[in-house]
Amino acid sequence: MRLQDYDLERPYQATVKSSTRITPEECDEVRELVLEVDHPDFHFEAGQSVGVLVPGRHALGHEVHFRLYSIANEPTPMPSGNPIITLCVKRVDYIDDYSGERYKGIASHYLCDRRAGDRITITGPYGLPFEVPDDREANLLMIGLGTGIAPFRAFVKHIYRNLGGWEGKVRLFYGAKTGLEMVYMNDERDDFANYYDRETFRAFKALSPRPHWDEPAALDRALTEHRREVWEMVSSPETWVYVAGLQSIREMLDKAFVQMAGSAEQWQRRKAELVAGGRWTELIY
Repeated sequence: MRLQDYDLERPYQATVKSSTRITPEECDEVRELVLEVDHPDFHFEAGQSVGVLVPGRHALGHEVHFRLYSIANEPTPMPSGNPIITLCVKRVDYIDDYSGERYKGIASHYLCDRRAGDRITITGPYGLPFEVPDDREANLLMIGLGTGIAPFRAFVKHIYRNLGGWEGKVRLFYGAKTGLEMVYMNDERDDFANYYDRETFRAFKALSPRPHWDEPAALDRALTEHRREVWEMVSSPETWVYVAGLQSIREMLDKAFVQMAGSAEQWQRRKAELVAGGRWTELIY
């Protein structure tokens, strides 16, 4: 979608309650921002996104910079009645392919520099990319990369805390460059640990084989290591597949699923069937 496709007519003020770095100093900076939206009528569902409006004037001459972020928590009101939302933000820079110059990511630097008490402007909420099937025997295959874990954090909590009684398989494959960068799923903080004793839930980690060479997480390898179950799920009419992450995740998944399917043609045919049936959903950014 383009900026003009989003409704920005009703901005909301939000107050930063906390900003916590959730990756070690030696890794890329990822922060968790907890915001209190100063409007009790701001309603959202697990998995939706909000727009962040960064005031300017910016380098390209625009007064306001707009960027979408997935909400990483389920709806949780404060005693005041105001809703709380959590954003998972990675501080990013961009390298110009031609000049080699480095540019700061406008929204990511803006949010990572905010501290408790600061106020920001948001819009939305927008979309519901990952809808929970009505059938609690449905299988859910979630595949995330980097900060793509954020919507699944809220999604899994919603399934087990709010809905309960989920009987279908719930499988989460999550990739990051190193174990230290496994946001919400590392040695210091594992938000999914509460669900490891559930019979239906399993999570799998994928790391880069050579992180110092800047090689990507071996998400394709993790999937092929569990190819029997993954392919059975993808082949089942009772399975919904949810994908979240950078553009590069598509190439990784195609590589893995082509191996499982036996050929590129068979995989593309199967994926097209999943997409047509509304059972393959991507959140790519």
